[in-house]
Amino acid sequence: MRRRLDVKIAVKRAWNSLPAALQIVVAVVGSYAFAHYVLGHSVPLLAMTVVVSTLGFGRDARPRRVFDSVVGILIGILFSEVLFTFLGSGIWQIAIILFLTFVVARLVSPSAAFAAAAGVQSLLVMMLPAPDGGVLVRSVDGLVGGVVALLVTALVPRDPRAIARRDAGRLLSTLAESFDALLDGLRTGDEAAAGLAVERLRRTQPLVDDWNASLDSALSIARISPFLRRHLTALRHQARVLHGLDMAARHLRVLDRRVSFLLRDGVARPELAALLAEIDTSIALLGASIDEEGRAGDAAAVLEAIAPRLDPAVIVPGAPVTETIIVLLSRPLVVDLLIATGRSGDEARALLPEV
Repeated sequence: MRRRLDVKIAVKRAWNSLPAALQIVVAVVGSYAFAHYVLGHSVPLLAMTVVVSTLGFGRDARPRRVFDSVVGILIGILFSEVLFTFLGSGIWQIAIILFLTFVVARLVSPSAAFAAAAGVQSLLVMMLPAPDGGVLVRSVDGLVGGVVALLVTALVPRDPRAIARRDAGRLLSTLAESFDALLDGLRTGDEAAAGLAVERLRRTQPLVDDWNASLDSALSIARISPFLRRHLTALRHQARVLHGLDMAARHLRVLDRRVSFLLRDGVARPELAALLAEIDTSIALLGASIDEEGRAGDAAAVLEAIAPRLDPAVIVPGAPVTETIIVLLSRPLVVDLLIATGRSGDEARALLPEV
């Protein structure tokens, strides 16, 4: 069973990597064709390796990230070629040049993978025979590869919206599972169920970070790509939803710990369960608005019905402080979710009753 699951995950990973693989292949072929047929370079190896190093298969495909990688790698290539010209070949020259390349790469970028890529380019410069036209021909090849990588990022984009949607789905699924456990605990007085919700909510921050990275990449590419620019409005809406769900997850982690403490007495709290079930519905509708933006209005309608009732005297009249605090903690949660639907902060707060 485990082996079948691993195979399924591997196949899915390979399938999801097809757009990136196609983009890289197009860029490699384009850089080779220009360097070989237009510039007349017989073996433009660095033009191709720079493309692979800068584009890669990471979720961060932002043009700025690609540009930074291109600049850093070109600096590494040129730096290596200049030193190689003065120092010559030999084992100690390789050691010195490679070491200095790593130092320069770490100055240029905080990425460890970037420093490794610059080191590989440096080794290619030192180990390959000098091409016709002199060693600086390889710097030109690197420049060709970098320019083609940037052009392909804009003109043959990977459609990063799909990655962002997958990341959104993972966060929404985790929030839904957490709510299921939390509601089960409140309906049955089961502290263990609330504890399970706490554990699930602890996993949300990495999911938020992944979605934030992929969405930032999608927005950056859409701004420069003529093929994706029309999706900017939808991506900006998704960014608003992301911010709302990020804040919701933070509030829920605090709220859930309070619920877990509350349920130590084993007593069911159906009134609180009913309140949080409505909030759960609004989050599901807000998540659905990523693909159907009109659903944000449905989520807002649910939240606007909840907000005026967020008074402990209304939800749990006569209840002890340990229960009323759950209602009070729900107030900023509802406000943040309303803002995610497109309401202003002032509009959302105005709906809350005075307590």
